[in-house]
Amino acid sequence: MDINQVKSRFIDNLKKAEICRWIAIGSAIVEVIYGLIFLFTYKHIYVTPHIIILSIIGLAFIAALVLFFLFNSKMNKAREEGKQIDKYFDILVEEVELKKIERNSKIQQIIVTTLIYVFLFIMAIVILFPFYWMINSSLKTINEYERAIPTFWPQEKVQWSNYVQAYQKANLGTLFINTLYVGLVSTILSLIITVITAFAFARLEFKGKNILFATLLATMMIPGELFTITNYATVSTLNWMNTFAALIIPFLVSVFYIYLLRQNFLQIPNSLYLAAKVDGTSDLKYLLKVMVPLSLPTLISITILKMMGAWNSYVWPNLVANDDIHELVSNGLRGTSFTDPDDPSKTNYPGQMAAVALVSLPLFLVFIFLRKYIMKGVSRSGIKG
Repeated sequence: MDINQVKSRFIDNLKKAEICRWIAIGSAIVEVIYGLIFLFTYKHIYVTPHIIILSIIGLAFIAALVLFFLFNSKMNKAREEGKQIDKYFDILVEEVELKKIERNSKIQQIIVTTLIYVFLFIMAIVILFPFYWMINSSLKTINEYERAIPTFWPQEKVQWSNYVQAYQKANLGTLFINTLYVGLVSTILSLIITVITAFAFARLEFKGKNILFATLLATMMIPGELFTITNYATVSTLNWMNTFAALIIPFLVSVFYIYLLRQNFLQIPNSLYLAAKVDGTSDLKYLLKVMVPLSLPTLISITILKMMGAWNSYVWPNLVANDDIHELVSNGLRGTSFTDPDDPSKTNYPGQMAAVALVSLPLFLVFIFLRKYIMKGVSRSGIKG
């Protein structure tokens, strides 16, 4: 028997086995994906054609699998024959096997990367679809919005005037000013409290510091609804109802922000603090001149998150300041501005969607342009070095 023929047969069977293996893997993946699609949509499609397609894919998988084992068997047989004829056949087998492993790793990497991007693409559609539907609904007429079968793009005239009417009817200018005022004042005061408290827990030494900090962290496990009840009772007792004080003061202290900034402060070497104390620098001056500049990314993250929290706040403002003077954007969208005066049960949903889009735009822009500061501040606060 010619060794060259054995080598050629071995390599040919190896290539055929690899082709059949990847056909089997591909058909199995297609079978699973198509089966899941069929499982979730079988009520809305004709069953027979899809069962035929599933059967064809399944037969392709079985045939490719059978051929893979067949060529693999022939390849093993050629390997045994080659070992008996030529002592150099083992070297050839090792080279072929190494090439096979390298090729398979590349193919696997391509498949894994493709599946990851497909998954991310699907998740992006799932996340972005509500925003698309909000904009789509805001551009429709009331009659088109109330159709039994929804449309994925305005079939009638595109109603850009919904945005103008929404801004005027909901009095968004006043709502924006109120929300901006509450957000800025609460953010500035919260930053001052957070910086001072985090510095005390990170650098100052006093009795009971660890116990006090542990107790502070333990309050994070208490449901927020309990704080809402006690804060409401306190605000009512102090006669702060329908005032900006009720919107700002109760939530100035955030345990999460204190913990976040404290972890960032701990990354700053303590030798800087000791050297500053030797030079006679006060704690306040050291805090403002050294620790605050070095922790600026985390402070920016806290500022952004605090502003976003004030902008999105709904339940608390609805409880304590629901009058026209102190109303915030999240509460103004749920008012009677978009209700038909003649028929209170009828709501102008396209106009309301337009108002929601206008209110969401500032937060969307903040996230787009400042997201790197949020991620940088949070990531730095989680590493102690």
